[in-house]
Amino acid sequence: MKKILVIGGAGYIGTELCNKLANYKQYKIACLDTFWFGNYLSSKVKIIKADMRNIKDKHIKGFDTVIHLAYLSNDPMCQLNGRETWESGPLAIYSILEKCKNNNVKHFIFASSGSVYGIKKEKKVTENLSLKPISDYNKSKMICEKVLESYKKFFKTTVIRPATVCGFSKRLRLDVVLNLFCYQAYFKKKINILGGSQIRPILHIKDMISIYEFILKKELIGTFNAGFENISIKALANKISKYTGAKLVFKKSNDPRSYRMNSDKIIKKGYKSKYNYDDAIKELLNEFKNGYITTNKEWNIDWVTKNKYVKKS
Repeated sequence: MKKILVIGGAGYIGTELCNKLANYKQYKIACLDTFWFGNYLSSKVKIIKADMRNIKDKHIKGFDTVIHLAYLSNDPMCQLNGRETWESGPLAIYSILEKCKNNNVKHFIFASSGSVYGIKKEKKVTENLSLKPISDYNKSKMICEKVLESYKKFFKTTVIRPATVCGFSKRLRLDVVLNLFCYQAYFKKKINILGGSQIRPILHIKDMISIYEFILKKELIGTFNAGFENISIKALANKISKYTGAKLVFKKSNDPRSYRMNSDKIIKKGYKSKYNYDDAIKELLNEFKNGYITTNKEWNIDWVTKNKYVKKS
């Protein structure tokens, strides 16, 4: 039986990942998290309440594999406090990796971001292109990758650079573009679009979960993009509007990021995506229709600011 620790396993992706892996007899799953946003985990998942910036040897000991998901989740969150971004990013991962080395962890999987590429004009943004991050969030993710690379002589290392993940999770986030547009369309009857021409790579959360399963099964090492659809913000909003009749409201953009993603590398390893952004739209709208009630925790930045988990500089 493979013992897996998921750091940040109570988050948007982590919740679905832990619950899915816990159903397999070959895995024993533990989640280490602060649980800022609640606990939607299966009773089969072992709970370890701790901050990733203060992980001890006892938290790592006995695990074969560590999946590191915990992070300040986006650009606005990292802009709240630059120091905290770097403390919870590169500095934290260095401490965690040292403890993994000392406790004989066999495989470390890190969730980076497709945004580390920065603004790219190439139609095929592959893993071989240069990294040109433009924000603290992107830059700190890139540095985490570099730190992890220095540990590959001690254990297997895998970096995933996901596209913008979308779709329903028991620990839902509404501050990612497709999910936000669906929320605005259903509840507000209008979609606010900043710019519209920017291209975003999109990844269904169910594919994100199955990619982690694929990596665990194949014991893949190296760096892999994860995103199978590239679409403009305007086209995405138009698609959601067709389902809901929501009005499109265009505003000046404060976000210049525009990039595509190519995931041929993991496809050539045998991975096949099963879901698309249209599936995510339908699932979210169906959850809203069936009475999903927001808790204000779906907008990470608003929640952590209100509760002073992350203080402004």
